[in-house]
Amino acid sequence: MTSVGAPAHPHSDSSGSGLARARVTFRTWRRTRPFWAGLLVLLAAAPIIYFPYFNLSLGALSVAMSTTAGAGSLVIGLTLIVLGGLLWFQPIIRFFAGCVAVFLGVLSLPISNFGGFFVGTLCAATGGLLALAWAPVNTTDDTDDTEGPSGRSGE
Repeated sequence: MTSVGAPAHPHSDSSGSGLARARVTFRTWRRTRPFWAGLLVLLAAAPIIYFPYFNLSLGALSVAMSTTAGAGSLVIGLTLIVLGGLLWFQPIIRFFAGCVAVFLGVLSLPISNFGGFFVGTLCAATGGLLALAWAPVNTTDDTDDTEGPSGRSGE
């Protein structure tokens, strides 16, 4: 038995399921933008918004985490949500969104209960730095195979 007539990728036939096509389409979309940076910036908003409005009941004892900075935490969290969405749908502004996300993550330390107990700050800073580091893939290959490590041809 030979594999002469076998396709190179046996599971990549054109009659694939809708789920497989959606997965490939999502993967292609995800690779053209700073997806993980946007996800981390979106996730950073949750603890920053949640903890200033948090109430914990331990039997008859009620612990309220409400602070006077609830409005500031809400503004920071909503801005991080907008920045995360912009990183996904407008990757051209990744530098601006990354800088603002890092700034808001650090700003949330004194305003929002230590930045959502450092979870929001770490997610916002990491997502912002990933956005700053991300660059679109260059599809044109300008390098020549005859160039050596020094960049000069023929050496």
